[in-house]
Amino acid sequence: MMPIVLFIDTKTNQYYIQAKGLVKASIESHEDELISIRLKLFFITFYFYPLRDIVLGKNKKKVDKAKSKKKKNKGIDIGKFLRMIKSFKVKKFLFDIDTGDCILNSKLYPLFAILNYRAGGFTINFEGRNRVELHIYSRPIYLIKSFMNL
Repeated sequence: MMPIVLFIDTKTNQYYIQAKGLVKASIESHEDELISIRLKLFFITFYFYPLRDIVLGKNKKKVDKAKSKKKKNKGIDIGKFLRMIKSFKVKKFLFDIDTGDCILNSKLYPLFAILNYRAGGFTINFEGRNRVELHIYSRPIYLIKSFMNL
């Protein structure tokens, strides 16, 4: 089965979610618009601009509360949501920061050393670099198992 991958890297500006072999949705910067979403489905590529048609509050339609019918939404159960989150595995995690204040950096250094002992991937630098890299994945069967009571 194909894995589902979420990849975030602020150094190379790569942000995407992917079902390997089927679909890949990535967020990219754009000259005219602020961001664009590139959706690659099999061999076809689509571009979406989510911030293009945003209205800033002046032309909003007011909904009469008496006329609108409230529908009860069956939300996702918190337990199921937590089991779904636990089905994802962290493949790579890197957190490299510089706060710009050398005293605060030196205070954070022991904390990051303790976090590296338990989890790893935490570094602090005095060179002005800020970077977050997160690569998590899951398989669809793990997601299905998280919704079932096995």
